[in-house]
Amino acid sequence: MDAKNHTVQVPITTNGASIPHRIEGRSGAAKVMLRPAADGTGVIAGGSVRVVLELAGVKNIFGKQLGSPNPLNNARATLDGLSSLRTMKQVAQERDVLVSDLMK
Repeated sequence: MDAKNHTVQVPITTNGASIPHRIEGRSGAAKVMLRPAADGTGVIAGGSVRVVLELAGVKNIFGKQLGSPNPLNNARATLDGLSSLRTMKQVAQERDVLVSDLMK
């Protein structure tokens, strides 16, 4: 029941099944850096970061664990990063502008 209440939606780009932008996540002393990757790259990450990204449905991404080697904190840091991802549409709505105006 607790997992159902804490689910996270991950915005995945349609071209290449990657994330929309670069992000960092933190949990305790663990820090995880996630970067989008081109189509065909695969999941380039180690340990628990790879497991979380594969379960989230991300197909092409670069991930790097920084700081703590603790697998649980690295998994939590990955979830923190994924939960803070935003699409261009979400940013445009928050700023009350058109998506085309963001790209100028």
